[in-house]
Amino acid sequence: MSAKPRIGIIGAGLSGLRCADILIQSGAQVTILEARGRIGGRVHQEEVGGHLVDLGSNWIHGTGSNPITAIAAATKTVACDPEGRNLMITRDGQVLDESSTTKASDFTWSTIARAFEYSNQQRETISPERSLYDFFQDQLEQTTYSPEEKEICLDACKLWGGYVGDPIGRQSLKFFCLEECIDGSNDFVASTYKRILEFVSQTALAKADIKFNQPVVGIETPIRNETSILQQQISVFTASGDQYTFDELIVTCPLGWLKQNTAAFSPPLPSRLLSAIQSISYGRLEKVYVTFPRAFWHRESGQDAENRKADRPTPGAVSAMNPVFTQFLEPAYADHPEGMEWNQECLSLAALPAPCNHPTLLFYTYGPCSTYIVDQISSLDPQSPEYRETLIKFFQPFYSKFPGYDPSSSDCVPTGILATQWQKDPYSGNGSYCNFQVGLTQADKDIEILRSGAGAGFERGLWFAGEHTAPFVALGTTTGAYWSGERAAMQVCEKLGLRHVGVTPGSSRDDSLPSATPAK
Repeated sequence: MSAKPRIGIIGAGLSGLRCADILIQSGAQVTILEARGRIGGRVHQEEVGGHLVDLGSNWIHGTGSNPITAIAAATKTVACDPEGRNLMITRDGQVLDESSTTKASDFTWSTIARAFEYSNQQRETISPERSLYDFFQDQLEQTTYSPEEKEICLDACKLWGGYVGDPIGRQSLKFFCLEECIDGSNDFVASTYKRILEFVSQTALAKADIKFNQPVVGIETPIRNETSILQQQISVFTASGDQYTFDELIVTCPLGWLKQNTAAFSPPLPSRLLSAIQSISYGRLEKVYVTFPRAFWHRESGQDAENRKADRPTPGAVSAMNPVFTQFLEPAYADHPEGMEWNQECLSLAALPAPCNHPTLLFYTYGPCSTYIVDQISSLDPQSPEYRETLIKFFQPFYSKFPGYDPSSSDCVPTGILATQWQKDPYSGNGSYCNFQVGLTQADKDIEILRSGAGAGFERGLWFAGEHTAPFVALGTTTGAYWSGERAAMQVCEKLGLRHVGVTPGSSRDDSLPSATPAK
């Protein structure tokens, strides 16, 4: 091919940026159409209480052979596996004793491991209607725990909903293995994803033609024949009235966007591809950051205090006497709509290593509860007193249960509060990331269909990338988005006869899962 092929990419998130990186290095002319006025997609930061925080991804899921871990190291991004004491707050608002907390936590995580293994090995025989919650209940019945201990364990298990973005009663047991991540620790990105995004975007920002504020409203991909592959151009139409033409097109829009915009494709997408898009579920994870003048729940050790006074960083992890994760189990003390799951979990950012630590609680909320919160604040200006008062009214019953809380102390009055509203963001697909709910019968095949662009890739020059098309072990993660961009770029390169550059041989991940081999 004498002229550079013209490749279009819809979306400047991690998958689109990584895809552009490889295509540009491989000799293609790349144009990125981005609906927002910035890069990053769901990887984005804002300030709360004077501290930079991630509104999207906070974690690197699985540090074993993970390209995001390598990028974090190369950019001196601080990432750590938060360690320390975990708290559980009981239904009546009391701090659960340490022994019972450990028992409930151990049961939760050991049962999760068994559920991954069971789902992986028995997938063909598990009913599509069985949920992760059903599995937890079955496992509890096999214990000799007291009724009170069983209640606490089941309450604690429900907070796995914060990982999948919806209540575990809706999480498919049959396809729970698709929620498994890479081996290794799960690291919190303490200094935010800012430098990681800068690193991944370097080539695209320098050499791609990025068109910002260009929401796509129409995509025409004529069905091609072997003699006219590049004569039948792809046309993309945007909300501003602009039209772009390409030889090949990679759509990296979130799954939620695809679900809502299948009519934008002309001719219609192949039926099996449409079925895959509509079948896979989309989560509702939201985050709320609450910053205080001082971390009243966090007691410094003597050495910590000396280092702070001398303006010296404190090496290593914080003292185990300070809470890192806190779980609020079925809170009877917090008003909420009847029948709605109201469990909350928060991470203390005061427990992060210096200089990344700050007096902020990060709440993870999910499912109907997160929708309720977003509905309450979506019409409010984030700088308004009403916004602040609405969120404080919601979260004060929770943070007031921490040891050290004093309603008369100014240290216990938030200085900043910020909530994500991905469910109101059409460019994120009005949600967070893919998950797999009860009733699915071919979720693994659906993911494979999306990756291959079945009936659209070679036939129409239309390809798909994004976390919902990742290897099974990285679905719903930034690593998955990154890998999916690589994979889509390589598909296009192979079709056009380009030698793909920028991908380390053997670095791509297959669909093997850690739980495929039972632990010995």
